[in-house]
Amino acid sequence: MSLSVEPIADPAAPLARRNPVAKLGAALLFTLPLILSVDPFTPSAALVVELLVLPFFGIRMRLLARRLAPLLLAAGGILVTMVLFAGERTGATVASLGPFDVTTGVLATAGALVLRIFAIALPGIVVFATTDPTDLADALVQNAKAPARFAIGALAAFRLVPLLGQEWRALTLARRARGVDAGRNPLAKLRLFASTAFALLVGALRRGVRLAVAMDARGFDAGVPRTHARVQHFTAPDAVLLAAALLTGLAILTATMLLGFFNPIIG
Repeated sequence: MSLSVEPIADPAAPLARRNPVAKLGAALLFTLPLILSVDPFTPSAALVVELLVLPFFGIRMRLLARRLAPLLLAAGGILVTMVLFAGERTGATVASLGPFDVTTGVLATAGALVLRIFAIALPGIVVFATTDPTDLADALVQNAKAPARFAIGALAAFRLVPLLGQEWRALTLARRARGVDAGRNPLAKLRLFASTAFALLVGALRRGVRLAVAMDARGFDAGVPRTHARVQHFTAPDAVLLAAALLTGLAILTATMLLGFFNPIIG
């Protein structure tokens, strides 16, 4: 298992070099209208817009696809859940799996949810794929006036994410060296996975405690005003990015209402 949080985009790309707070705010403002309706048109239109602006972030599609791969598990989980537990099974029957009827209505609802997951997750992935974590923490403190303790703590946790992949590999190799191997038994593989995940969790908690004590010992919670080695400037193009994201999201929602696809999540 390999985990990476390093930027994968060209830093000279027009939108990649925008202020981290502006990019994060734009992602939130753009995806906010997506949670107001459960129709398939809204996330589909949002995905089209997101794919059109991707070149301006300088992201290579092959690298981006790797970071989107975990969403396929979520998509599969939604499909299985809808097939098993959908309350309304409208439309024509496509297949029958024992007591469960897979209808076109169930597939349409599942498809809309899957599209919404990708449409909401993609902007966040793009933000972190084009932003250095240290720059993001600095921008949160300087531009968004976030508490330094929160921003620096989040940065420290973010920087430790790749270590989880390294520790997982070390635990797996150590157990294999001791003769602990599940072979081809699926139940044994599941038990081994659970025990390895628990060992990884314990190690992560211990490292977190040590890191917190070390940060307190170095005065990260002293309450003294801090200086910044890298000043993050919020400029007019950053404000334009925020406004464009909000207006585009509202335009998609308006088009959804005018075309009669709007299906409010509440009511």
